[in-house]
This record gives sequence, C-alpha cells and structure tokens, in this order.
Amino acid sequence: MPRFAANLTMMFNEYAFLDRFQAAADAGFETVEYLFPYDHPADVIAGRLQASGLKQALFNMPPGDWAAGERGLAALPERRDGFRQAVRKAVEYAKVIGSPLLHMMAGIADENDPAAIASYRDALAYAADLTARDGIGLVIEPINGRDMPGYFLNDFNRAIGFISDLNHANVKLQFDVYHRQIIHGDVLVGLEKAMPLIGHVQIASVPKRNEPGTGELDDFRIFAALDELGYRGYVGCEYRPAEETIAGLGWMKRL
Repeated sequence: MPRFAANLTMMFNEYAFLDRFQAAADAGFETVEYLFPYDHPADVIAGRLQASGLKQALFNMPPGDWAAGERGLAALPERRDGFRQAVRKAVEYAKVIGSPLLHMMAGIADENDPAAIASYRDALAYAADLTARDGIGLVIEPINGRDMPGYFLNDFNRAIGFISDLNHANVKLQFDVYHRQIIHGDVLVGLEKAMPLIGHVQIASVPKRNEPGTGELDDFRIFAALDELGYRGYVGCEYRPAEETIAGLGWMKRL
C-alpha cells in the first residue's frame, strides 16, 4: 500500500493551519505536505511536526506574488533575481523543517516563448545545483490549463524532456494523477513509462478534485499499480474534501 501524505493546504480546513498537523496525525496520517509554509517561521512548522510525530513530504518554493496571480518565477526572465532568492529561502526552510523534496513552480508564461524556455532551463539548473548541496530533492510538476490557465509547464512529455535534457540526478518528476488525467489521460501507461523519473505522486479524483474513489478513474487500481511498479515515495492527498475531512476518509479504510 502506498504511503499517503495529507495535504494540509486542501485537507483539514476545519482547523487553523498550525492545528492541522495534529488533526492529520489524529486521523492516522504519518506524513504531510502543503503548498507553502512561509506565513510561519520554519522552526514553528518544525515544532508542529515534532509535536504531532509527523514527517514532511514536500512543499513548494515561493511562487512570487500569489495574490497578484503569480504561480512561480522560473519561466519569467525578468524575475531571475527574485527566483534565486526564492530558491534560497525554500532551501533554508527545508533544512529546518526536514523536507526531503521541494517543488519548483514554473510560472505563467508562453510555453513557446524562447526567452521563457531559456529562463526555465536556467532556473532548473540553478535550483538543481543549490538543492543538491543540502541533500534536498527537486521536483517539477505539469499542471493542467483548466485549473491554472497559462501555466508554462502544462505537458508531461515536455516536463520529462526538461528533466532528461538537464540530466541532473537531483531532478525528478512530480506525477499528479489529477493533472495527468486532464492533460493526457492514459494514467497507468504514463506512470509505467515515467516511473524511473518520478520523485513524488499526488492523487485526487477527476473531475471535481475530491476524495479518491469519487470520480471517473479507478484510483484503487492506480494505488495497486504504484505498488506493482515498485514506487516507494509518498502519495500526496492533494484533494478538496467534498464535505468534512474526517468524514471523507473512508477511502483509506478500503485499503
């Protein structure tokens, strides 16, 4: 059975953020992830993890001005300095929190713009080198254009191409089943082909992004496939509970 990580940005919203750690532990989770920890000091997050007996799976690098619509800085050549500052901040947080992985968001940019492509390649190489120095893994994730219009990295084949071209041992693919189904479909074949490059997996039902087992895919077959393919990383539960979080955890009992 896969090792599941509760996504505290989407789950346990019945609680204030810092209280979600203990709520996740009480619900049976041993690991958590979330989008961003930067509203709180790193040592405060580390303290909540320790107090609740949880481990960290990953979190995202700072995305720029989220409220203004920024969704990462890597593909924005004019934000090169800001991106590098964001990488350094994320690494410092990861070292204190004990996160083994960081996700680098690409940003809103024209996927065919040569300047954006060059910026993204440069950013990926910079982030790969910096994270590797501290033994922190780096992942990149294709995100579908329906949920995030204009996102630069919106294709799994393209993401794999960036990883292969860079050929840096520290860079892996974040395979989000929800995004994969919306962008390409063919989830099981996609998992099999990409497995050597996968560093993290996330799950949510399609199309509503609710609990596993409530959408068009056989999520339990996907879990079985991950076991069969030898995946040993975490599966992040990046879904929005249809109602109250605890009431929606029946899918875990089926496993």
